[in-house]
Amino acid sequence: MRQDEARRVRARIAQLEQDLTAASAQTRQLRQDAGHELRNAKFRLERLEECIAAMR
Repeated sequence: MRQDEARRVRARIAQLEQDLTAASAQTRQLRQDAGHELRNAKFRLERLEECIAAMR
């Protein structure tokens, strides 16, 4: 279950990073929102990976 969630978070991180690199067509607020969500997703992934490692 945690591994599935980690996969989803990794996929979302990849999407957010792609969105930020294509940011020329976005407004400043959208870039800020994506950056904030990206930081949160990376933090969440780190915690999930710690949890997965502890269960092994």
